[in-house]
Amino acid sequence: MPQPVLTPAAPSVTHSTFTIERSYPVSPARVFAAFADPAKKRSWYGAGRDFEHFSMDFRVGGCDHSQSRLGEDTPIPGAVLSNTITYQDIVPDRRIVMAYTMAIGDHRISASLATVELLPSEKGTDLIFTEQSAFFEGADGAAIRKDGWSRLLACLANEFEN
Repeated sequence: MPQPVLTPAAPSVTHSTFTIERSYPVSPARVFAAFADPAKKRSWYGAGRDFEHFSMDFRVGGCDHSQSRLGEDTPIPGAVLSNTITYQDIVPDRRIVMAYTMAIGDHRISASLATVELLPSEKGTDLIFTEQSAFFEGADGAAIRKDGWSRLLACLANEFEN
């Protein structure tokens, strides 16, 4: 992937914060398990993707790594998309805080801090996902990232239909 040319007029970093709220008809423990268990996470997190690599170390200081190829419907079909997560804080059944980076090929496109909050509700669990991001040259941008997480959290809902 060619490296972008920086000019004084082009910012090198764009910052964004967004929040997504979802409700699930299961306990916070079941929602937490969907993030903590590698088989469960791979099922919803990788929905529609064929991972070339997926590994998890779900503990504070632990890292997840995944790689997949971008689809034909993307601007760079076949390019390798890499995601590396480092867990900053984990409170079982209540909170997950993770720092993660995304790259396309050898070009890092973003760095983010994401918090997943799980709140018990009358109908199950309210999930609040908040992301603070720095997008670099060639990045997907905040709107696309929020849409991506919205789709992932919809796939998570499918985990609870059984």
